[in-house]
Amino acid sequence: MPPRLAVALTSLLSRLRACRSASHALQCHALLLTSGHLAASPLRLSNLLLLALASVSSAHADAFFARLPEPAAHDPFPWNTLIRTHAPANPRKALLYFARMRRRAVPPDAYTFPAVLKACGCAPGCRVGILVHAEAVRRGLDGDLFTVNALISFYGRIRDCRSGRKVFDEAGGGTRDLVSWNSMVAGYVWCGEMELAQEVFDEMPQRDAFSWATMIDGYGKQAGGVDRARELFDRMPDRDLVCWNSMIDGYARHGRMDQARTLFEEMPERNVISWSVIIDGYVRCGEPKEALEYFQRMLRCGIRPDRIAAVGAVTACAQLGALEQGRWLHSYLEKKKVLFDVVVQTALVDMYMKCGRLDLATLIFESMAEKSVVTWNVMIVGLGTHGYGLDAVMLFHRMETEGAPMDDLSVLAVLTACTHAGLVSDGLKIFHRMRKDFGIDPKVEHYGALVDLLGRAGRLDEARHTIETMPMEPTPELWGSLLAACRSHRCVELAELSVERLANLGADDSGVYVLLSNIYADEGMWDDVLRIRKLMSAEGMKKDIGRSVIEVDGQTHEFVNGGSSHICKDEIYLTLWNLSNMVASI
Repeated sequence: MPPRLAVALTSLLSRLRACRSASHALQCHALLLTSGHLAASPLRLSNLLLLALASVSSAHADAFFARLPEPAAHDPFPWNTLIRTHAPANPRKALLYFARMRRRAVPPDAYTFPAVLKACGCAPGCRVGILVHAEAVRRGLDGDLFTVNALISFYGRIRDCRSGRKVFDEAGGGTRDLVSWNSMVAGYVWCGEMELAQEVFDEMPQRDAFSWATMIDGYGKQAGGVDRARELFDRMPDRDLVCWNSMIDGYARHGRMDQARTLFEEMPERNVISWSVIIDGYVRCGEPKEALEYFQRMLRCGIRPDRIAAVGAVTACAQLGALEQGRWLHSYLEKKKVLFDVVVQTALVDMYMKCGRLDLATLIFESMAEKSVVTWNVMIVGLGTHGYGLDAVMLFHRMETEGAPMDDLSVLAVLTACTHAGLVSDGLKIFHRMRKDFGIDPKVEHYGALVDLLGRAGRLDEARHTIETMPMEPTPELWGSLLAACRSHRCVELAELSVERLANLGADDSGVYVLLSNIYADEGMWDDVLRIRKLMSAEGMKKDIGRSVIEVDGQTHEFVNGGSSHICKDEIYLTLWNLSNMVASI
């Protein structure tokens, strides 16, 4: 090869290895074609180019692979590259490449099976990896270290730790490394077998940060295991960010936000995951004000929010009903081009719905290129909550017409909307179509919605019949719903039966007897009112004090029935007096 061309090729190879974007890789492709280098050395250069394309764009890698020259197409390297590229995000496509590879009689090598097994582990419900295991045995590659590790990991992901442990034990000390041990520990953690995971962890000849983080994360997700996680965290010789984040997440999952906050403030350094964990924790624990405070702190620190932090902040605005903060956040996310996927957009729809801006929620919903089942459910719930029951029913039918995915919550949402709007006929039709047309078995929640629908409409006998003939045991909530309907429609006899059933279920608390007492009072049955009050006194029952909470300008105000301690009580009572006069004059 002439010296000038050799230098040019060296320069091209250097550029190829440094590719960081699809356009850069495509430029290298064009230069290799026009210079003649690709035709002169198709196998080596094609493999390098495919590797560069796969690292920045799977679509470009697919297109280039489809045009590979014949010698390169019979080499396992390009096939391995495509399988490995698609395994995490599109595992079924990776498995299709493996199937094509076998049909083309391209021999798999030691790098093929780890990539294929990773795809099998990433595909939900996929057990093809068992056949891949058999193929690896047939080709004598089951003893390869990378294949062993991939097999252990695969069996852990499909919750078959017994088979994973068999591979681990058969490999022996000579064919096991730190990854093998970590994969076995992770497998037991995925299966919820923390005692077995602890045994393997204790036997490990050496550990790294991943070993500790896996155990801490496992205990953090286990009921009552967060203190054990903290013991391991305190024993760690060197704590990395992953372990700090896992420990904080463990506290947050168990609602122990004071300890999560303390640990967060002690962190020597933080990344976006640290902020996301603490924000999401406060949202899950019903403390939206604190979640927004941490989100603002994160922005002041110059940290760009990820999807979890963005959704957490939007959800916090929804919980507070903080419309202005929500609109600012929406604008910020668009301006900063934060990942604006279906999850973030659905959170925004939910926030606008809960803040009463149905117009903005609908605008986002209709503009979404992709809608998940959660998106549809949020819209249906929002419309029903705001009294637009007919629109909720129409949206549900549109969902059905468009072939959108539907789940039991979709049906529950539209049934609840029918209940609030009094659309008894529509609700009954949808309920009776559940199993036949939607393939969804009614759950106790659906029967509860049906009882509420019939009860509010005054069809109390039908509501009672529904409870008594449903295929599962009625819950206290169903009899409680019927009891509430009995007060609205003044049915003493059925109210007494409902209270009797609630007593049999051990759910006859003070609220039940207060409601029954009110039903007697509405009918002028004062002897029965006195009897119920004596019963409550004898049982030591006390009526729960009514209270309400509202958020104004980021400050929470609580009002208690009969209380007079609020700093603005005089202005509040004056306003109520004026409103009462205005209503009376209408």
